[in-house]
Amino acid sequence: MTEPQNEYQTARPLAVALLYGGISNEREISLLSAKNVEAELEAIGHTVVMIDTGAPGYIEKLQQEGLDVAFIALHGEGGEDGTIQGLLELLGIPYVGSGVMTSALAMDKMRAKILFEAAGVMTPIAANLIASDILACVDSPVDKTGSLVLKELSADVFDAELIDELAKGVGLPCVVKPLRFGSSVGVTIAHDENELREALVVGFGVSPELLVEAFIKGTEVTVAVIGNDVPEVLPVIEIVPVNEFYDYESKYAQGGSTHIIPARLPEDQLEACMDAAYEVYVILGCRGMARVDMIVSEEGVPWIFEINTIPGMTSTSLLPEAARAAGIQVGELYDRLLTWALEDVPLGARGAAFAPAVPAPIA
Repeated sequence: MTEPQNEYQTARPLAVALLYGGISNEREISLLSAKNVEAELEAIGHTVVMIDTGAPGYIEKLQQEGLDVAFIALHGEGGEDGTIQGLLELLGIPYVGSGVMTSALAMDKMRAKILFEAAGVMTPIAANLIASDILACVDSPVDKTGSLVLKELSADVFDAELIDELAKGVGLPCVVKPLRFGSSVGVTIAHDENELREALVVGFGVSPELLVEAFIKGTEVTVAVIGNDVPEVLPVIEIVPVNEFYDYESKYAQGGSTHIIPARLPEDQLEACMDAAYEVYVILGCRGMARVDMIVSEEGVPWIFEINTIPGMTSTSLLPEAARAAGIQVGELYDRLLTWALEDVPLGARGAAFAPAVPAPIA
């Protein structure tokens, strides 16, 4: 590896555990992200140890000696929800990205909204629906253990009172989405009450908890933020999807969307988007990186609806694109992330690094 050329490059080649795959329904995206990250890290001189957290024995692989840091390229449950972060903390391995609490809060869209609202950040009104509560009193399919079989629901199990309450409280159109998934899995825009019923079927088919959120008409943008104690906000990206919204196909298929940098917004609105992204990043205590998704309404107000603490790293992903627009090549971005990861001492390392001196025995 060549000598460091700037303050962000690591001082020596590192042994990087690249965590990928996993157990969530976003596994395929993780495989694509990891492939790109592996190539970039190796190109700048690091040694990469690929570890699939969806395969048996991955914890033993993490415990092998010589690993300096973990780069998490996992998406969804078991990856960006704080669980793998907690494991790495106990194993004493520094890792890229936000910590346990931040990851868990960001993954839970409703609890993140509560924090945003408390801080005065604009976020669409929403309702949190839990399948076991809503379907307890209706004729819905159950298995032999008495558990709800959510994939076999039909639209008619949702009573008129619930649909009417959602239509009046949240409004139509609205967006129905799983509470803790990413990549727009199970997301539907419902324009009327019939579509709302069908959207609930789709949503509950993949998740036992849903968010029903007010639809904001406007320009869809995303703003990436990188860094630890002094975060840097990257250029605002406007997203123009081929479909009605930025769904799974629009995110990952070639040609699924057009990305415009900077977004075609007035300067004051661009600044408002960047300010909102920065504030959300700080409110949740993010580390390393995050991508904040928002809609700029026709009135010019940015409405935050989601923050991703482990954004995609595929060939069509937005964080690497935003970095390039800011003059940061992808390899340098990943190297910065490793550097920032090493600033945080994981819990399991504290015994060795911060153990108090043992007092001498009394003679």
